[in-house]
Amino acid sequence: MLLTLLTASACAVSNVRTAPDSSQNPTFFPPTIAPPPIPPPATPALPPSLSATSASQKCTDVLTYVSDITVPDGTIVAPESSIDKRWQVQNSGTCNWGDGYKIKLLRGDPMGVPKEQALVPARSNSQAEIRILFTAPKNPQKYSGVWQAYNQDDQPFGDPFYIEIVVKK
Repeated sequence: MLLTLLTASACAVSNVRTAPDSSQNPTFFPPTIAPPPIPPPATPALPPSLSATSASQKCTDVLTYVSDITVPDGTIVAPESSIDKRWQVQNSGTCNWGDGYKIKLLRGDPMGVPKEQALVPARSNSQAEIRILFTAPKNPQKYSGVWQAYNQDDQPFGDPFYIEIVVKK
């Protein structure tokens, strides 16, 4: 019986673990105290100023005519009546329209308004509404006025836009 007991104890599995030697990889990795590095947040780009000069920014001025909002071409109006003309335009350039930008009457009748007016401020790649309050001339006939945008350096740019009315009694 002693022999059986010794044989059985020799076959038993031992619960004692031996330390790994240098040729074996440990199975346990202790946690690190320092967290992984976090990348810094991106710095947002600041929008360009509306009053920046076109020469200093080396940007391009482009006005694209989109549509007549009010008073379609050929509209019949009464003599000396008020005309609220509005155009939809796109600032298709890379410059923002701001101080010093204007529109000028190239040809035609000014219909009671100054021949030079401030251009509505508009950021690059945005649409804007240009509005002029005209007064119809007294004499019955067809009238028109062609307008052009100018930058701070007094250089014309973009599509011209116009008004065309017919004055009838």
